[in-house]
Amino acid sequence: LLCPCLIYGAYIFLPFDAPLLPTVSARLVYTLRCATFATFPIVLGMIVSGISRLCSSALEPFGELQREVEIHRTYVSQSIHLFILYFFNMAVLATYLPQELLKLIPLLTGLFAISRLIFWMSYAIGRSFRAFGFSMTFLPLLAMLLWNLYGMFVLEPENLLS
Repeated sequence: LLCPCLIYGAYIFLPFDAPLLPTVSARLVYTLRCATFATFPIVLGMIVSGISRLCSSALEPFGELQREVEIHRTYVSQSIHLFILYFFNMAVLATYLPQELLKLIPLLTGLFAISRLIFWMSYAIGRSFRAFGFSMTFLPLLAMLLWNLYGMFVLEPENLLS
């Protein structure tokens, strides 16, 4: 329930509009530019993972990892997988959204970045707390996937492969 409320509140109250994007290629470039901001938590996780790996007291570099190193490595791996899914769904979503709703693309990107950081912090606290951050990432991804499938098969089935 929190994700739709956050997106709706940001859509209504944040004072920016998406630029005029009449072509599909312009929309895809806009999505690509927005998606670069979603890589910030992943790059930050890679830096912290590298630093924690260097600072760990393990004498064997290929031995068993400490819990702190394993947390960051797992976070980066999962974030990369989710980012790929998120980016492709946002790219398809940008082609189906009307011009007045293109403001959702940067909002969804911001939600992805914030939810991955929340997941990372809650995962470091304990494994039982990570469900909130993961659901803030996964449920908007699922909603985008369902909207994309609806758009492809119901709204424009004649343009499915074109």
